[in-house]
Amino acid sequence: MTVYEYVIIGFGKAGKTFASFLASQGIKTALIEKSKERYGGTCINVACIPSKSLEYSARLSHGRDGSWEEKEKRYAEAVEEKNRLTAMLRGKNYDKLVQAGVTVYDGTASFVNDHEILISSDEKEEIIRAEHIVINTGAAPVLPKVEGLDRSAFVYTSETLMDEKKLPRHLVILGAGYIGLEFASYYNNFGARVTVIQKGSVFLPKEDREMAAAVKEHLEKQGIRILEEADVLRVEDEKEEALIHVKTKNGEEILHANVLLAATGRQPNVSSLALEKAGVEMTPRGAVKVDSSLHTSKPHIMAAGDVTGGMQFTYISLDDFRILKSNFDGELKRTTENRGPVPYALFLDPPLARVGMTEEEARASGWKVLTASMPAAAIPKAHVLKNPSGLLKVIVDEESGLILGAHFFCLESYEMINLVRLAMDRKIPYSVLRDSIYTHPTMTEGLNDLLGML
Repeated sequence: MTVYEYVIIGFGKAGKTFASFLASQGIKTALIEKSKERYGGTCINVACIPSKSLEYSARLSHGRDGSWEEKEKRYAEAVEEKNRLTAMLRGKNYDKLVQAGVTVYDGTASFVNDHEILISSDEKEEIIRAEHIVINTGAAPVLPKVEGLDRSAFVYTSETLMDEKKLPRHLVILGAGYIGLEFASYYNNFGARVTVIQKGSVFLPKEDREMAAAVKEHLEKQGIRILEEADVLRVEDEKEEALIHVKTKNGEEILHANVLLAATGRQPNVSSLALEKAGVEMTPRGAVKVDSSLHTSKPHIMAAGDVTGGMQFTYISLDDFRILKSNFDGELKRTTENRGPVPYALFLDPPLARVGMTEEEARASGWKVLTASMPAAAIPKAHVLKNPSGLLKVIVDEESGLILGAHFFCLESYEMINLVRLAMDRKIPYSVLRDSIYTHPTMTEGLNDLLGML
């Protein structure tokens, strides 16, 4: 039996980065990945990178004249470009680990006990032993319980739809969350007709109400239909399409779709791990239970990334690596509790980026706040880029001048938000950003005017 000091289960951002670091320190390290098509992790292969490649191609396609056949051709070319990109990155990720000295095993990992792991593949089974183990198996889409959904030939998840080379004439999306809305925006730009089914009555419930309204209005102007307070009763296939029976607040309706995208959430990948054999506890929601230093109920077993049930962002997984490294170094300074404000972006066209609190959250928490809102059309660069749609908003503590939250629904917002996050993390008052000198013409210089309104 081969013994390693560290074994990483899963090729995600935290795991692969930690494995490479350990190997550079001369630590005998192995990484187990169940599929060669997942080298590099979820982000590179079926999430962030391929979806943003399609988003970029879709933006270039938006508004271009042409027949349906020409739109289909542009879409198929975008999928091919996406495949080329992910294959290149997948190979680079594998090579980087092997060159660093990490032993990579292909196969499905399951615990024999809290130190031994069984690796199963089509070719063989093998047991290895580890002094320390990191679970980094990520998460996967989950299908809701709807009659006929699991039997339909026209149902896709966010992972499988990106491999479909034929542009759907009518795409119906079950779920109005972040993933569902991103795909709605992409496919609308490619030329598909898009309908989004939202179960709840509040659109983007976690977002600032003013910003959510601006996003909804823009999507509907783009031609995306949003069915609110709607329940899918059943799905049945008929010839070349799915019939989706929907109960809405206005009665029942049947939607005819070439593709039905189920975008109703993701769940941790733990089913094949046999965690009970290692004595690793799970949360009530089915994630691996960890403390603020990412230790499980077994101190020598840690978990990182989406499998812990936290925020499902690649950069959070990267920060999990920093926590793992802090544990290894013995510093124990980095934890999940001292990350500071976490920014994120919803890649629509234009994108929505946010960091910190909404106005509603700030007021409910007792802050005395100042707010300012400004249309994206007030920024010259938005006109240069030929997309002045959107809205910018900031929430500030009146007494200290510290930024409590920022919400940018505009082009390049995903870059702008990082500057605000830095100011919030370092407790820099809004006036510093207001009075800073920015290059022109840029979207960031909009901060001069937005913050000048406070």
